Amino acid sequence: MMDERLNLYEGKMTKAVEYLENDYAGIRAGRANPRVLDKIRVDYYGTPTPLQQVGNVTIPEARLIQIAPWEKNLIKEIEKAILASDLGINPTNNGNTIRLVFPELTEERRRDLVKDVKKKGEECKVAVRNIRRDGNDAFKKLGKADISEDEVKHLEDLLQKLTDKFIKDVDKMVEEKSQDILKV
Repeated sequence: MMDERLNLYEGKMTKAVEYLENDYAGIRAGRANPRVLDKIRVDYYGTPTPLQQVGNVTIPEARLIQIAPWEKNLIKEIEKAILASDLGINPTNNGNTIRLVFPELTEERRRDLVKDVKKKGEECKVAVRNIRRDGNDAFKKLGKADISEDEVKHLEDLLQKLTDKFIKDVDKMVEEKSQDILKV
C-alpha cells in the first residue's frame, strides 16, 4: 500500500523528466535532426497535422533535412508552417521537395542554446521538487488520519530519495546536452 502512494509521485517525476528529454530533442546542436520538426503543424485540408504525417522526412547530409510531401499542393503549406515556427531556417523548394539547410552555429548562438538548456533543466527540477512537496503534504494529511508519524517520516524519506535521483538525472541530461551543443 505504501508503494502505491510513492508510485504516483514517481510517475509524475518520470513524466517531468520525459518532457524535458523531448524538449531537448528539439534543440539542434549544429546537425540536422528530424525531431526539430516535431512541433510543426501543417494545415492539411483545414486540420493542423504533424509535418511527419504529410511527407517523407530524410537527412541526406549532416546539416540538411529534406521533406518530400505526399501531395505536391502541400509544398506551400509546409513552407508556411516552417516559416511560422521558431526554427529560424528558410525553406527552399525545387517543386518536388523542400530543403532545410542548417547553418553552422556561431559561438554566441551555442552559448544562448546552453543557457536555454540550463533554464529548461532548472524548470524541470522545480517541477520535480513541487511534486515532492505535494507528496509530503499528502503524507502529512495521512499522518493525521491513517498512519503513524514514523510511517509518514519513512514515506517522506523515500520520496526525498526519489527526488534526489530525478534531480541527479536532470543534472546529467543538462550536462550532456550542453556538451553536445558546445562541441564543434
